[in-house]
Amino acid sequence: MADWEIWVVILVLGVATACTRSTFWLVGHKVTIPPRVQEMLRYAPACALAAIVFPDMVLGPQGELQLALSNPKLIAGIAALLFYLWRRAMLQTIIFGMLVLTLLRVFHVFGNIG
Repeated sequence: MADWEIWVVILVLGVATACTRSTFWLVGHKVTIPPRVQEMLRYAPACALAAIVFPDMVLGPQGELQLALSNPKLIAGIAALLFYLWRRAMLQTIIFGMLVLTLLRVFHVFGNIG
């Protein structure tokens, strides 16, 4: 691809993104969402995060299931879950989970960790 073609693609994608996202902003006050749907949408961010994070925690580099205690991501995820159940603070949970994962990797607690 030529340089100008790449810039055209970037511009078109930017306009498409702006149009699709601004639609809700422009007509949002005219559309009413039923209370039941609003209640269900409260859980959408947590579901999306779980759908992204959980496979990364339990799958190895080749996509194989790794549920052993030698999996540092799984251990850090369990530690973060327990921390969240104790403290109920999302930002602190993320920091704690990343700290546990980093310590497991730095000190190679479980031997050869990926």
